[in-house]
Amino acid sequence: MAIPKDPYMLVSYVNTQLRDFYSSLDDLCKDLELEKKELEEKLGAADFHYSLEKNQFI
Repeated sequence: MAIPKDPYMLVSYVNTQLRDFYSSLDDLCKDLELEKKELEEKLGAADFHYSLEKNQFI
């Protein structure tokens, strides 16, 4: 699955997926075959961090 490379497009895509289809980041990564650490590092570089309580990157 191709996901956006731009971190701002990526955070929008991931948050929409989390909101609409997944109850956790682990579920999203497993289902979409993404490396959780890589995703968190890429979004972290743009100052987005995953909130477990909100189930989104903020």
